[in-house]
Amino acid sequence: MSETRKWTPKDDEVHEEEDEEDSQQYQNQKDAILFAIDVSTTMLAPQDLDGNDAEEQPKSRSKGGKGSKSASAVLTALQCAYGVLQSRIISNPNDMMGILLFGTEATKFDTGGGVGGGNAGGYEHCYLLLDLDIPDAEGIKGLKNLIEDPEEFASLLKPGEEQVSMANVLFAVNQIFTTKAANFQSRRLFLVTDEDDPHRADKALRNSSITRARDLYDLGVRIDPFFIYNPAKGGFDSSKFYDDIVYRSPTDDEDDYPQTAISGKMRLKQMVSSIKSKSTPKRALFTNKLELGPGLVIGVKGYLLYKRQEKARSHYVYTSGEKAQIVKGVTTRLAEETAKVVDTTEIRKAYKFGGDQILFTPEEMKAMRNFGDPVIRILGFKPASAVRFDLNLRPANFIYPDETSYVGSTRVFAALHKKLVKDEKVGIAWCISRKGAAPQIVAVLPSIEEMGDGEDANVQITPAGFFLIHLPFADDVRRNPESRLVRASPSLIDRMRAVVKQLHMPRGYIPEKYSNPSLQWHYRILQAIALDEDMPTQPIDTTLPKYKLIDKHAGTYSREWGEELEKLAGHLATPAVKGTTSAAKRSTLVKGEGMPRKRVKAGDDAGGGGDGEGDEVMAAWRAGGVAKLTVAKLKAWLEGKGLDTSGRKADLVERVEEFLDG
Repeated sequence: MSETRKWTPKDDEVHEEEDEEDSQQYQNQKDAILFAIDVSTTMLAPQDLDGNDAEEQPKSRSKGGKGSKSASAVLTALQCAYGVLQSRIISNPNDMMGILLFGTEATKFDTGGGVGGGNAGGYEHCYLLLDLDIPDAEGIKGLKNLIEDPEEFASLLKPGEEQVSMANVLFAVNQIFTTKAANFQSRRLFLVTDEDDPHRADKALRNSSITRARDLYDLGVRIDPFFIYNPAKGGFDSSKFYDDIVYRSPTDDEDDYPQTAISGKMRLKQMVSSIKSKSTPKRALFTNKLELGPGLVIGVKGYLLYKRQEKARSHYVYTSGEKAQIVKGVTTRLAEETAKVVDTTEIRKAYKFGGDQILFTPEEMKAMRNFGDPVIRILGFKPASAVRFDLNLRPANFIYPDETSYVGSTRVFAALHKKLVKDEKVGIAWCISRKGAAPQIVAVLPSIEEMGDGEDANVQITPAGFFLIHLPFADDVRRNPESRLVRASPSLIDRMRAVVKQLHMPRGYIPEKYSNPSLQWHYRILQAIALDEDMPTQPIDTTLPKYKLIDKHAGTYSREWGEELEKLAGHLATPAVKGTTSAAKRSTLVKGEGMPRKRVKAGDDAGGGGDGEGDEVMAAWRAGGVAKLTVAKLKAWLEGKGLDTSGRKADLVERVEEFLDG
């Protein structure tokens, strides 16, 4: 029976690294986000923005025309929602998003599941602008038109005369999540308002709102508030009402729930950044146990703090037709010689040992890759100075205590953390992060934060966790290439100092101003396809140097530096040329371009390497044990033969066997 199965992009690549699979699983959990925006007279009143925020406002929407720096809180919230929609439709295409306006004169509430409709019954003054669903081009275009068209904005967003009931708003949110995202693992409500006490005169409505909020949390919905500071109301005091509505978890950070409201002068940029950061829930990368000694085990959770942002490909899109369509494909394996369909049971994996192909069954392959149950086992302790900066393979993981399986883990974890910080020690551990993962030696480094300068610096542990720094094995360490240090003359340094002073950035380097041009171009193309817009013709690259400004400020100094370099070039180039020539000869010999290969006979001692290494390599080759030789011996033998010595040990073994096999 032929193998015909549903095709996914992951079939093109086989991920050998377990961490890559873990991070992919970490990101692919679905999320449901609902914006609830208060539409009141004060929320619609324009508030001042700073210069940076005003630049991001559409010019056609600014009050007073060119040069105006004001916008309403409702408009800013809708712009934030639009920005999140644009980013999520590309990075997380399976997530759901919706927008609910409350306090409006008009009423529209129909989730498509028989809830509401017409005047929406008990959901008066609730307007479901965008139903909770996977964003589509039509919905995003409608939101964009609402933001950019003042007439449509003013006609739709009219505040109602009656006070809206927060109990009804929260119950409407409950109905939306229950109907549209019942099985989602993450459900979040972004509540934007400037009213700190909506039911100050009605205790019954206040208690009803608290009950509805408790129902949401029982349902698994998390409320993330965004309180808007309004000078006309004398500020915002969350203790009047919202401290009883917004529940805090013991594991939440202080920044997750702001104690003060957001000022209008810093609203747009900070609000967009904050909502985008909150739109990604904090999920553990793995749950494991930390073994401190025989019989002493505590529970921990591991988190992925940093990850390289890359182009994500979830679907293939066919664009040659009248309308862009998602490709649905299947994969069928064929034999290369006969073009016959190959069944899964006929496929075997093999490894080359001593010139022979050794076959393994799937069960044997699985057993070979099983190094035991997941565990982080402390092997010993070393001084913190033993962990050098260059001994770092990839971004570290962060572990935090977990009381789910082992009660008392937090207290033991905190005691270990305190002791390591006090003694300036790190733990060395054997780490298998999760089932099927390859083992890794890690350094368990306590997290500390130094506050202050000099001898008066205070050490504050925030939070009390450990970084797992992945240490290299012997084969992972590479020798640095030979290099000769050539120091510049004082005159050349002085002239370069003048260039650097002229190109000094007064405000320093601001990473947010320089986006990855390749990723942004990729996203612009995807956005144009998804929203059926015109294709962009030229990418925007903010990383390109401003050559005219550089020449204006430092052109003269740069040319003087070049003239000085030409004067010293003869003195600097003489030793470099000799070194380059020898290096070129050495590289030619290493690659084997200048030496003919010799077919090794059975009685040949294989030469090379010296100190009997040729005999040892030949003996190992005859016994099929080349892989048992050390990396140093393999490299010495290959260097003696004029072969390339770069790569991992598996590459060296393969190179030796190919040469000796003739």
